[in-house]
Amino acid sequence: MNKPMAQQNVTTTIDLLRHGEPVGGKKYRGQIDDPLSELGWRQMREAVADHCPWDRIVTSSLCRCQDFARELAERHGLPVAAEPRLMEIGFGEWEGRTAEELMAEDQQRLFRFWSDPLNNTPPGAETLHEFEQRVIAAWDDLLQQHAGEHLLVVGHAGMIRMIVRHVLAMPLENMFRLRVELAGFTRIEVEVYEGQQLPRLIFHGGQPA
Repeated sequence: MNKPMAQQNVTTTIDLLRHGEPVGGKKYRGQIDDPLSELGWRQMREAVADHCPWDRIVTSSLCRCQDFARELAERHGLPVAAEPRLMEIGFGEWEGRTAEELMAEDQQRLFRFWSDPLNNTPPGAETLHEFEQRVIAAWDDLLQQHAGEHLLVVGHAGMIRMIVRHVLAMPLENMFRLRVELAGFTRIEVEVYEGQQLPRLIFHGGQPA
């Protein structure tokens, strides 16, 4: 007698692609919906090149991710869907400001945040626990709804850090120790065996194949 599908071996591969440079350059952009710059478009197109191993594309609903995801999906005839829960963390009053501007007001402000983000949430910002809940809920839904597929997820540095941290069971407060380059790829495989997930980080900062 065949086992139910949930009990069979199945491996899901998810490639995480960070967006390229947005208009306005480097700043605490968070959920500000800036589009890609010309350089950002070039970075993403060069990162993907002619590779297309994916079954479908899922993207953050912010345009610096979604615009490229929809262009790529149209070029290769792939299904594409926007997932608002994959948006970047909200930085509250820091949104739209540069590190230099914040440090000019308080030299220790950024050090406190990066060294202990759980206890130094920017004013009005989303907490790491709130960010974790929405991103990992979306991640779990992707694994359940698209088991056995190869997905491309286009998103943000914070989103990618949170997923990698989750896969590696890192302490939440250490997620900012992970560096995520513009238009950089991360690949994760999740094998389900007898109902148990066995996730693996295949590469971080590599290229799709």
